[in-house]
Amino acid sequence: MKPDRTSLTRLVAGNNGFAVDLYRQLSKAQGNLFCSPFSLSSALAMTFAGARGNTAGQMAQTLHFDLDDEALHAAFAQLQASLAAAQRPGQVQLALANSIWPQIGYPFLPEFLALLQRFYGVSITPVDYATATEAARQAINTWAEQHTAGKIKDLLEPGILDELTRLVLVNAIYFKGTWLYQFDPAHTAEARFWLTASEHVTAPLMQQTCRLPYAEVDDIQVLSLPYADDALSMVVLLPAREKGLAGLDALFTAERLDHWLLGLQEREVQVFLPRFKISSTLRLDATLQALGMTDAFDDMIADFSGMDGIPRWLYIAAAVQKAWVQVNEEGTEAAAATAVVMNFRCVSEPPPVFRADHPFVFLIMDHATRSILFCGRVVDPSGAE
Repeated sequence: MKPDRTSLTRLVAGNNGFAVDLYRQLSKAQGNLFCSPFSLSSALAMTFAGARGNTAGQMAQTLHFDLDDEALHAAFAQLQASLAAAQRPGQVQLALANSIWPQIGYPFLPEFLALLQRFYGVSITPVDYATATEAARQAINTWAEQHTAGKIKDLLEPGILDELTRLVLVNAIYFKGTWLYQFDPAHTAEARFWLTASEHVTAPLMQQTCRLPYAEVDDIQVLSLPYADDALSMVVLLPAREKGLAGLDALFTAERLDHWLLGLQEREVQVFLPRFKISSTLRLDATLQALGMTDAFDDMIADFSGMDGIPRWLYIAAAVQKAWVQVNEEGTEAAAATAVVMNFRCVSEPPPVFRADHPFVFLIMDHATRSILFCGRVVDPSGAE
């Protein structure tokens, strides 16, 4: 079934809600941050296709999925097609790719694999985690690097995969766009960049004056910097210096963001923006659990029976993302890759119970020769004196 415009709108609203939740959770750590909420949503949507029961319910709530299953996956297909259509040769590159890497011979349900191929266009590459874990890791990493123009290397670090891994689902996204109004490098100059209201460092600030969508609301300056095709833009949210990011974070919700964007109006703006480059390596297990997706990571509770027909055999062992961005006078280049690693639950047998509460035979043996030196039996221990 094809999603209608309402389904696509609901999906985008949900994805943006998750993006804000993700940012708020990750921003609790110090320092620069860069991630791709869309890449994570896409990888987890493929994983969600195999979730059932409470596992699926928690994932839907965390990811803000409020469509029925087929409408959801169809909407993702439409969204990815729409984003791919935004490419403009020489101006904007926007490439998306999905892949899955199942364990050779593991009985994944044909309908699960067919759904991922139909709606997410996945490539399916069986690998052998059981006996060739490192070769599987290298193959997945090579795919991610190839689909991000070489920007994302070593997506999966050693130790993330093991002999119990049964499936890895990967999303890759690459973007490169030139500004509609490029900055003149001759106008870039070293200037103070305030870390706090009283502390600063020196950074190269690009500058220009032109007509741009701009708003001032809630003590926040909102600026939209369009790329060359005017279909994509970078939105910069700048809080008042004395309030800092804490003031912005206190207000930042998906609904408030919509309100800020609705207030944008074109006007002449003098823009100062630093050149910057950020790379991030994110292990997202704890982040997703903090957002409410707990069952999916619990090997005793997780239900991904939609993948293999067997409840509580598969669980998410790791969710990782690497992201990279560079902003300069010409434009922006960014890439991210996300991997969701599904492991097979190691079913530990309970310890055997040796309860000698009935007649038994016993032997006394020599270890070296295995000679039976004594033997006997106990029928009634109360009379065995």
